[in-house]
Amino acid sequence: MSTTATLSNYRQSPRKVRLVANLIRGKSVAAAKAELRFLPKRAAAPFSKLLTTASMSAKAADTTANEESLFISSVRVDKGVTLKRIMPRARGSASRINKRSSHIVVTLKSK
Repeated sequence: MSTTATLSNYRQSPRKVRLVANLIRGKSVAAAKAELRFLPKRAAAPFSKLLTTASMSAKAADTTANEESLFISSVRVDKGVTLKRIMPRARGSASRINKRSSHIVVTLKSK
């Protein structure tokens, strides 16, 4: 049985979020939470919350599931909405600033 949890429009670029996603892919939920607790990346806290949500919904769907038996089968980080902003530059010109966002999907399976 598999359970998914999603986080949409997280305001950090997908490139930076994928660094955290690659670290926890394939690990058990308990091991991933322990690693995320000490990881010095900004995306670690939202990933931890997302794992908690996914594990709670897995426990609600299957009463025999616990954090030791659940593992992360897949983590997908997709590109979200890009906010386009401008920065004034010299001689009346402007540069574009892209404020990127991410969509994160975590799938858990039980062993």
